[in-house]
Amino acid sequence: MRSSSVFIVLLFCTILALSQTIDEQKKAINLLVSKMTLEEKVGQMTQLTLDYVCKGAAFDDHKEMFIDPARLDSAVRIHHVGSILNTGTYTLSRNKWYELITQIQNKAQTTRLKIPIIYGVDGIHGATYTQGSTLMPQQLALAATWEPNLAEQAGTITAYELRASAIPWNFSPVLDLGRQPLWSRFFETFGEDPLLASAMGNAMLKGYQGNDLSSPDRVVACLKHFVGYSLPFSGKDRTPVLMPERLLREYYLVPFAQAIQQGALTVMVHSGEINGTPGHANYHLLTEILKDELKFEGFAVTDWEDIKYLHTVHKVAPSYKDAVAIAINAGIDMSMVPSDIQFCKYLIELVKEGRVAISRIDDAVSRILWVKYKLGLFTKSIHDFNDYKKFGSEEFAKLNYNAAVESITLLKNESQILPLNKTNQKVLVTGVASNSLTPLNGAWTHTWQGRESKYNPKNKKTIFQAINDKIGNKAVWIEGTSYDQDINTEKTVEEAKKSDIVVICLGEYPGTEKPADIEDLNFDKIQLELVKRIAATGKPIVLVLAEARPRLITEIEPLAKAIIMAYLLGNEGGTALADILFGEANPSGKLPFTYPKYTGALTTYDHKFSETRDTKFGFDAIKHQFPFGHGLSYTQFTTANLTIDKTSFNLLDSVTVSVDVKNIGAKSGKEVVQLYIRDEFASITPSIKRLRAFKKIFLHPNETQKVTFKVAIKDLGFVNYYNQWIVEPGDFTAMIGNEQKGFVVVQSPK
Repeated sequence: MRSSSVFIVLLFCTILALSQTIDEQKKAINLLVSKMTLEEKVGQMTQLTLDYVCKGAAFDDHKEMFIDPARLDSAVRIHHVGSILNTGTYTLSRNKWYELITQIQNKAQTTRLKIPIIYGVDGIHGATYTQGSTLMPQQLALAATWEPNLAEQAGTITAYELRASAIPWNFSPVLDLGRQPLWSRFFETFGEDPLLASAMGNAMLKGYQGNDLSSPDRVVACLKHFVGYSLPFSGKDRTPVLMPERLLREYYLVPFAQAIQQGALTVMVHSGEINGTPGHANYHLLTEILKDELKFEGFAVTDWEDIKYLHTVHKVAPSYKDAVAIAINAGIDMSMVPSDIQFCKYLIELVKEGRVAISRIDDAVSRILWVKYKLGLFTKSIHDFNDYKKFGSEEFAKLNYNAAVESITLLKNESQILPLNKTNQKVLVTGVASNSLTPLNGAWTHTWQGRESKYNPKNKKTIFQAINDKIGNKAVWIEGTSYDQDINTEKTVEEAKKSDIVVICLGEYPGTEKPADIEDLNFDKIQLELVKRIAATGKPIVLVLAEARPRLITEIEPLAKAIIMAYLLGNEGGTALADILFGEANPSGKLPFTYPKYTGALTTYDHKFSETRDTKFGFDAIKHQFPFGHGLSYTQFTTANLTIDKTSFNLLDSVTVSVDVKNIGAKSGKEVVQLYIRDEFASITPSIKRLRAFKKIFLHPNETQKVTFKVAIKDLGFVNYYNQWIVEPGDFTAMIGNEQKGFVVVQSPK
């Protein structure tokens, strides 16, 4: 038996080594699958948590984690488990990661077929569970840069530092759209627009996977969460989504489809339900659309324990075993089953009973092995520890800083109060986000919820520390309030009276998923009251918003001279903000979402004409605080001379739109040029406008640059009643800034 197993492994490796084409490589994978037992196949479809193979310290930072040899042997040799994921609630050192994962991979090499483990982790904005890693801005902040190259750099750094931690699989990027601001994971998205989200998502994907996934500095990405997860009707995480398929296809599916076309190889399925069908039971989405229509070649993994939840939560399966049958037959390939080996037992039984076809099992296993092969795990599952000299380097910190600077969005600057003068001004800094890195990083930072400040690095500056350094230790800091109680408001008000300017840093309590569900979009009352009390002193206020989603500031917006959207900027956020405040950097961020003014007015920029009408009843749903794409600069830009290459186009053409952009201010700066196009009349009510192209440019004072966009007419389409993408002939209008011009689309020549 042993000699036969060795022969199988050698034959597989030899065929793979000699294979020149993808078809030949996949035949080698299929050969390996054909030699596997049912138990080995089901094991490959099983993902267990790290604590399952450890000595019970994964959730206790007072004890060091160690592999339990007996538990590891049971998982890998007896149950043939193919994947493990990190669920420890605190960060580990690189050395510890190498120690743990080396033992896991070494154990895999003692199995009959020596199939390596694929280890996954939530590296949401960097190698978030490795000490000393580079923590980039969260996705929503990256989207505010409107610069895909920065998203690619973030992906590249994250991939490098994850592989430097011996981890080859990252559960990122999130390609859900942020169109429901109540949703707790809003900050994990690239905003509300599918074009922007697709551009940023594809760039991050490229950073993760590169051109050669087997390179020692690349990881396989996992697109989350397929699909429609981010629009819960109630706004609460993992609650029902009500969405017609045409909306899903025109908006929510687009970023996933484009990323799959660009080579994404794993997707994580969403934990909620759409129109009454749970994501993990949805054959139409998982098989008919994902695998058949989109030609997805990788594998689909569940989210946390979600197969079991088909029985215990969604109630579509009368037992856990029935839930396994439903999910696997729907198209699930790998089950994330924390501390639960029952999945293996039930799936083996289901195959033997004929309730799950062996062909479905072979398909899932082939997909999993294909990803492991593409990652190079069969050749070298762990690379040399000493090969990663750039881990936590100054080079990475500088790229981190650049992304943070370009994320920061200046929403208001009354009387040009910003930038501040570094001399002759007494600055008071206060608020929950003013002197801690925790609200600047948010969730998925050192821990799942990101609330433990004790793990924050000592060499990174908070907002107050960076401001204080900037003006020679002359700033004053008073906390003011916590998230829910007064700490020293009276003292803060008295200090404000003695100050020239007050920087108030409001923050959102870090959190994600169910723990971050909220009942009210307004900031905590105690934080709003702090702003009101300081405003009563008459001293000018600069408001800094460290938010995971747009929290309403309607009550306090008129009280602030300047407002800065800081999002969740990562470890370099304090330094970046100080440089913006004092004019050493010019803000260039633009909102990737519509900032609402009222809880009952949660509209997106691409709303319908019917939402803008004003009748005798005073109906007008469009009451945003700041519009999508908004962001000020310390200089001023104008647009002029919008031109279109011709007036009439057929359905096979592309339209070329050009505009002159000029910097008429006194500072150099960056501007995001945004092209919107409106379909004037359509059989499905058209949006008032849709983003169709964008480009970020740099201009010196008095410099003019002609910006040209080329958009295929087919990309101006929409999904019709029959769920088909179409472009209907008719009138269209192109808009850039205050410039607009019309054109006509006619039928294509036969």
